[in-house]
Amino acid sequence: MWILSRNVRAQAKKLGVRYSFFCMRANGEQLKALSSLYDAGVLRPVVDRAFEFNDTLEAIAYVEKGRAKGKVVTVMPSIGTL
Repeated sequence: MWILSRNVRAQAKKLGVRYSFFCMRANGEQLKALSSLYDAGVLRPVVDRAFEFNDTLEAIAYVEKGRAKGKVVTVMPSIGTL
C-alpha cells in the first residue's frame, strides 16, 4: 500500500496535511471500536457532498472528476411511517 499511495502522500505533504490509510475487514469488534471513536469525536468524517439516492450516477460522476474534498454520500429518501 505504501507504494500505491505515494502520489497521495506527496500531495498531502505539499498541502501540509496528514494522510493515513488503513484497511479493515467488516468485523463487529472493529466496527464497535470505530463507533466509539466517532462518538467521542476522535474520528471526524469530512462530507464533501450528499446526493439523493436517485442521483447516484451523478454522485459517481462527481467522484470520478477527482475534486471531492471528503466523502461523497448518497442519502436514501425517508420512507415515512409504516
